[in-house]
Amino acid sequence: MKQVKFYNGQLMPQLGLGVFRVENDNTAKDAVKHAIISGYRSIDAALVYGNEEMVGKGIAEGIAAAGIQREDLFITSKLWLDDFGYNQVVQGYEQSITNLGLDYLDLYLMHWPGTNSTLMVETWQGMEALYQTKKVRNIGVSNFNIEHLETLKAQTAIKPVINQVEFHPYLTQATLRDYLMQEDIRMESWSPLMNGEILQDEVVNTIAQQLGKSAAQIIIRWNIEHGVVTIPKSVTPTRIEENLDVFNFELSEEQMTALDKLNQDKRIGPNPVAFNG
Repeated sequence: MKQVKFYNGQLMPQLGLGVFRVENDNTAKDAVKHAIISGYRSIDAALVYGNEEMVGKGIAEGIAAAGIQREDLFITSKLWLDDFGYNQVVQGYEQSITNLGLDYLDLYLMHWPGTNSTLMVETWQGMEALYQTKKVRNIGVSNFNIEHLETLKAQTAIKPVINQVEFHPYLTQATLRDYLMQEDIRMESWSPLMNGEILQDEVVNTIAQQLGKSAAQIIIRWNIEHGVVTIPKSVTPTRIEENLDVFNFELSEEQMTALDKLNQDKRIGPNPVAFNG
């Protein structure tokens, strides 16, 4: 599995399994277990998804079935807006690791910036304090714009290692991507397949036919070649396997450019500037 390196020297798999909108039942457990058996080493969870308990069971069963150790996995969860505030970060974190049945997280993210910049900064300071206790290996953010990151930069001591945002060929976020590169903050894409919408695109399918790959594999590979960490979601065993099978081919410069040109600045999720849960 290809990995990316954070500015603090820690490594993260570039491809993982997302579990957004997966039921908190055997669907989540079996998807996570199958992903780990298939070779995934990164699982992206969140408290607000409401499925951490069964994701945790899938992690435990996957570790046992694959014959690996907890340390071989990279597990992410996220602090929801309800737990924002310096003194509330720990309770949000403890709730997630209890749900997941773990004793630490590899990465903990602020799920959204919220609309109160003072509260955002105080919450990040709580994240910094949590990081200093070694209870979490890395801290980062999700859905932050440049302005949010600049505010943190001016008022806090530790910068995020990663920013998880909406990113796909219809929303390429080139300005944000350039900024993150300059700041040595990794970029990660959630919902890279646009809930399946991007898989219908004619350009994507033409490239898929040229290379003998699926449309999903083309989009995931496009993420990889942009240096972006990506976490496609699936609960179907064959698709979980297919989404991982993207390291044996490359996209040409022309194909990458064609995909980049699909940008419409189109979001399928909320705009981070106005979203407050």
